[in-house]
This record gives sequence, C-alpha cells and structure tokens, in this order.
Amino acid sequence: MTNSRILLLLILFTSFAFGQKLEYSILTIPDSLKQNANAVLRNSEMNISIPTQNTMTIKSKVITTVLNEYGLKNLDLSENYDKNRKIAKIEATVYDSFGKELKTFKKKDFRDVSVADGISVFNDNRALYIDYTPVTYPFTVVFETEIETSNTAFIPAWSPIGNFLVSTQKTSLTITFSPDLNLKTKEINFSKNYTIEKNVTSNSVSYSAKNVLAKKREELTPSFTTVFPIVYFALEKFQLENVSGSASNWKEFGKWYYNSLLSDTEEIPEVTQQKIKSLIGNEKNPIEIAKIIYQFVQEKTRYVSVQVGIGGWKPMLAKDVDKLGYGDCKALTNYTRSLLKMVDIPSYYTVVWAGNERRNIHEDIASIQGNHVILALPVEDKLYWMECTSQIHPFGFQGDFTDDRNVLIIKPDGGEIVSTKTFSEVENIKIIKGSYAISPEGNLSGKINIVSKGLQYDNEFGKERLSREEQIKRYKDEFDNINNLSIKKISFSNDKNNVQFTEDLELQAESYAQNTGGKLMFAVNAFDQNSYVPKKYKTREFPFEIERGYSNEDEIEISLPEGFSVEAKPNDNEITNEFGSYKIEFITAENNKIICKRKLTIKKGFFESSKYENYRKFRETIARTDNSKILITKL
Repeated sequence: MTNSRILLLLILFTSFAFGQKLEYSILTIPDSLKQNANAVLRNSEMNISIPTQNTMTIKSKVITTVLNEYGLKNLDLSENYDKNRKIAKIEATVYDSFGKELKTFKKKDFRDVSVADGISVFNDNRALYIDYTPVTYPFTVVFETEIETSNTAFIPAWSPIGNFLVSTQKTSLTITFSPDLNLKTKEINFSKNYTIEKNVTSNSVSYSAKNVLAKKREELTPSFTTVFPIVYFALEKFQLENVSGSASNWKEFGKWYYNSLLSDTEEIPEVTQQKIKSLIGNEKNPIEIAKIIYQFVQEKTRYVSVQVGIGGWKPMLAKDVDKLGYGDCKALTNYTRSLLKMVDIPSYYTVVWAGNERRNIHEDIASIQGNHVILALPVEDKLYWMECTSQIHPFGFQGDFTDDRNVLIIKPDGGEIVSTKTFSEVENIKIIKGSYAISPEGNLSGKINIVSKGLQYDNEFGKERLSREEQIKRYKDEFDNINNLSIKKISFSNDKNNVQFTEDLELQAESYAQNTGGKLMFAVNAFDQNSYVPKKYKTREFPFEIERGYSNEDEIEISLPEGFSVEAKPNDNEITNEFGSYKIEFITAENNKIICKRKLTIKKGFFESSKYENYRKFRETIARTDNSKILITKL
C-alpha cells in the first residue's frame, strides 16, 4: 500500500471517529457479555458521601447499551425528589451502535411528574424522567445524576447484576462516611461464582466487579435476592424526614420507632370510645373483642394511600382516621391498635415486606425496611395477624401477601424480629366431591362441591364478588380441559369464622367423550386435572424453590351410560418422594359406575439444581395420569 493511500485511510478514519465515543461502540463489548443479554451495563459508578447524620450526596453515572427491544425495560432514566431530596444534576446522552452522539438531554428536557399511585389522597413525591423511544438498536445511554438529601435512613444497595438477561462490564459503589455514624453492611449470596473486590477503611467502603455474564431466568428460580450477590447498608445514626434516630440493634430501633412515629398518634375520640365499649358489652375474651374491633374498622374505614413527608412512615393520627374514615396501611393498622389499646388489649404495629414473593426483614442489620404494615395480636404465646387494610378478609387470616416471612414487631420497649404464619401443605387444602354422568352421545352433566381452606381459601373466596359473567369465565379457565362447558348453577358459602369457602356447581358439556363407532373415550378425572409441567433444561444452573405447599383431595362418581361396558380402564398410580405425593384410583362400582379417588400433595421446599429434572418428571407423571382416559363400548 502506498504512503498516500495510507494517509488517505488515516484521514478518513479520523473524520469518521471525530465526535464519537469509541468506548461506547458495541464493537468494544466482549462477545461473552452479549451472550444471553438483552442489555449490557457498560459501567455503573455510584459514589455516596455521608459527612453528617443529616447530609448525604449520591453521585451516579450509569452507561447502558440496549441490544434489542427486550432490553429497553432495563433502561431507567428517572429520579425521584421531594422536599428533603433534591436533584442537583440530571442529564442523559444517547449514542448509536458506533458511539456517535445522537441526542443530549439536560435537566430542563426531563419531564416533571407526580409520583402518584392512583389511590393516594396526599402525595408530595415527584420525579424527573425521560421516556426515550429509540430509532434503532443497539444504542447506548449515559445517564448521570447527583442527589442531595437530608434523609440518611436509606442507602442504596449494590449488586454486580442488574437483572436477568443483563450482563455487566464494570460496576462499582463507594461510600465515604463520618466514622461516628457507624456504617453497617450486610452481604448476601457472596460466592466464588462472582469475583467481587471489596476495600474498607475507617471512613469508606467500596465494592466493584467486572465482566459478569448475563443469566437466563429459569423456571422456579428463587427470588433475585436469594440467588444473586447483594450488599445492604445502614447507619447506626441516621435521619428520617428531619427526625434523628440511633439504633445498633432491633430492640433499640423498635424503641426509637415507637417513640418517634407511633406514641403520639393513639388518641381516640370519646364518642368512638363509647361506641366500642357498647359493641363489646360484657365480652372478656381478647380474641372475641379483637374480632369486634376488627369488624368495626372494616365497616367504618377504607384504604387510601398517604405519602407526604414523614407521612410516608408515620401513620395519620388515630383521631383523624376516625373522623375521615380512611387511611393507608400504617394509619388503619395504628387505628386498630389504638382501639385495642383503649380497651386494654395490647397489639403490635408490624413492619413487613409484603408481596406474593416472600421477602424477609433482615435480622442482622437494624434499619428502615419493609413496604407494608400489619397488626400482631399476642394471646397466650400465639400471635394472631390482622390485615387492617382489607374490608373482606376474615379476622386473623393471612394470605400469601404476608405469610411465611420475618417481620418486625414494634413494642413500646423495643423491636423484635418474628415470623408470620407458615401454612403447611395440609392446611392449604382443596376438597372436591361430586358426580357426573356420561350420556350415550358423550355429553357430560354433573354436580361438584368444592371446599377450600388456608391459602386455597385466599385464592378462591374472591369469586363471590365477581359478576356472573366473570364467574363463568373463571370456571371455564379452571376447567379448561372440558370443551363446550356450560355452567348451569353457582352458589357460594363463605364461612369466615372457620376460614372456609364452599362452591357448589352444576354443569354440562356437550361431546365431552369422543364418540367413535359406538365407543366413547374420555378422561375420568374431569374436575381437577393438573396439567402443569415445568420446562425442561439440558443444563440447569439455578436451584429451584416451591414457595408454598398444598393438597387437593377428590372423590368423583362417574355414571356410565346404560348399555355400555368398560373396554379399557386407566391403571391406579401412587408416587411418594421429597416433593410430595400423588395417588389416584379408578374403582369399579355397582350400577355401571366408576369412582375416581385422587390426592395430590406438593411440599414446600428449596432444592438444588440437580434435583430439578426429578421434580419435572414427577409433575409430568401427574399431568399424564390426570388425563388418563377410559374407553367404554356399546354392548
């Protein structure tokens, strides 16, 4: 190549590269980080400075390459603010796949919106955000923010992994702090699978990681915080909405919480005091009294959210809830607690991480945690739990929103970590009894009675509040193995005292049995077929979890059409293993009838990945056997 041609290429390359950030080019991402990834976290730097108990600055720079449309959900270009949390800097720059700048957003370009949840009566939280719509993929965004806040009760957690299907090229977090504030850390799921560098001095701590490969989410994988490394931080001396706090353990934290947020909220108006005493009458049993007060609260109040300043953590005054008839979880729980206290029955305001996916309050790092509040009633060494935001749940019943997890109960003399109720597979039971007849044409007509208890009650009792149309749709989804299903009659019984929901149904289905040349073939187990089979993996990486166990017991009588005899009947089957048990019987009875008895029990458990295929085969056998068919022939 001649010198002039080399010079020309250099000039062209220089012209092409001018104004570009080559380090943002997709070409600089190692191929290993693109594998299984919808997005790549190119670099995440967070520097937190906490010089005093009421001063914290958070500087963040996050560079994300979005590889495809599925990765767009991992791009968060927003920042919250309120009167105690100021956005000093916020800007974003977008680059194309080669690192060429496409667009820059300054603070004035961000939309300023209320962070309303649709049900809040008061909410002073706001946010700046950009809802960026890309013109092409891949693209890279550099997002920089600087936050100044007087709230030091919340310090961002750190993890080397942002999400499933997101790889990390480089990430780091550094916290500098005044030593007298005593920064506490809690490391979870650290292992040799992740190379994490940690540096600690008397006034700083830092974590960093590089080249973390994207992970695929596998079916039944436990929660993100159960399988991936994460570090939580908290100060022993902190400030929350201009209220100073100090706690080295949960007992101290609970005492601060009660004195600072609860103790001055308990006043109940005299009129309501007299009303409650009248309702209670001569009742002495604390549980029965609590039931009366719980029902009073359910009938008098409704749930709304209040998120103003300390109102995000301090409940409304009980007298204001009494006057207005509404409140959020904190307000309604505290109102119920105050009513019970008024009649000398102690109960405990309880902080919980609520949600269908179980999450614990961390025992060994006393700090502001949780997203919900419930009430604990101690009676004879047992805690009864009350969901005070619900107008429909029975007294003392916890559904899967707050079951089986560590929570913080707040007592006047301090806090304590306890566990909410864990429902066993025996308690979470559904019992189905019924019968159906098959006509010579293959049509089905039958009646069934379904009784649900425990968490199965929680899943089913909401049906009574649905419209008829919605009820029928729900049943067609449940009995999706029955084509041409027609629901003729529906009746319910909701026994809140025993926490038991009963459904009585009459139903029909044309051509349930396949009719071929005088022979009918149909699945004997018509009403409780379990078709779920977990996905098959050649190689499974993560452990798996069955979060909650349950049991189903069925007994169904099947009347065969007159003039038909059984040509082939399914075999009985019974399996017992560490995941549960399954038994089904097909019993020939008098008068041309078949009795189908079935019991399925699935146990709660946490299992290593090596056992996944055994569990999958267990569920596969159940699904196949539940669909076992009988063949009957016309004589």
